Amino acid sequence: MQSHDFIQLEDTYGAHNYKPLDVVIERGDGIWVWDVAGKRYMDCLSAYSAVNQGHCHPRILQALTTQAKQLTLTSRAFRNNQLGLLYKELCELTNSHKVLPMNSGAEAVETVIKAVRKWGYKIKGVPEDKAEIIVCANNFHGRTITIVGFSTDPHSREGFGPFTPGFRVIPFGDAPALEAAITPHTVGFLVEPIQGEAGVIIPPAGYLQDVKKICEDRNIVLILDEIQTGLGRTGKMLAEAHEGIEADLTLIGKALSGGFYPISAVLSNKEVLGVLRPGEHGSTFGGNPLACAIARTALQVLVEENLVENADRMGAYFLEGLRRINAPHIREVRGKGLMIGVEFHPDAGGARTYCEALMREGLLCKETHDNIIRFAPPLVITREDIDWALERITKVFSQK
Repeated sequence: MQSHDFIQLEDTYGAHNYKPLDVVIERGDGIWVWDVAGKRYMDCLSAYSAVNQGHCHPRILQALTTQAKQLTLTSRAFRNNQLGLLYKELCELTNSHKVLPMNSGAEAVETVIKAVRKWGYKIKGVPEDKAEIIVCANNFHGRTITIVGFSTDPHSREGFGPFTPGFRVIPFGDAPALEAAITPHTVGFLVEPIQGEAGVIIPPAGYLQDVKKICEDRNIVLILDEIQTGLGRTGKMLAEAHEGIEADLTLIGKALSGGFYPISAVLSNKEVLGVLRPGEHGSTFGGNPLACAIARTALQVLVEENLVENADRMGAYFLEGLRRINAPHIREVRGKGLMIGVEFHPDAGGARTYCEALMREGLLCKETHDNIIRFAPPLVITREDIDWALERITKVFSQK
């Protein structure tokens, strides 16, 4: 079968809730993927940062196959020999106190909403059913009904109401707006350290320090969604480290398994998770031994292969190279580590056309919000790889 055959199958039998580039990938290794015709492409999306360790990392693959031969699932009705080890290793790596594992990023967000609301009722003393969580405009935390209900993206909300109440929206990067939005019913502030889906929007320096102090002073739980920014993507293990803070609750996922298996986690630096009692929250697959074994090795790879440090160095090199491109339709190049956004002027014809042109040159990336391209390659990328990419990016951007 050829690419157009696979595309036709998807279009005929699949729901049309995605608009992918017309490349059909069948194999991956490191930063490279190959389509069904054998053409090689550099992956500069990393499955939205799920494959920070590179495609099909051999150590993580070995962990998967070894554990899959021993035990894959028990449910949380019983204990398994991988879960406690993952808890300990995650807590030591992130300076956390408690861990609650789930499967997807959206599940982690839903988990923390439940936990923080109950903390508000049981510990803070908010009247029942009055808890409020503050979120930011242009946020992206997932696709469930509750989560899209506090999105400000019309395409995420249209046709899906009614929505879950209990959320207030403020501008991103505006600490005084957080202070002004707090009421006696406020229990938490949920925010991304860098807004990824919004187009790699980086808040002003000191923003996280300011909101941390506000939350401490007003007895509010600070929740950082690091599902995309965490685990090395920005050149630190967690993006919060750029400002030297620790959130009360941190959400991670994606690269927690290196792209091999769905797993996410809520990390707690306060006893918020302590309010949950048996039977109040859970998941059939959450914390299963296969996911835990894979996650343990994925974390080891990040640390032992110095991928976080490489993201810092290579990100600076990539960012510098992109900023040297002299193209009048580029409005801004911004980023931290290997999380980089290139924004075009509205009259440039849209970012999608650049993504399609780069695909023809052998480089895969993704547009967001019409005029922005994100570049987020696996953290195993080298200077030589980046030079290869910059040559093709410069060619495409200069042609338009």
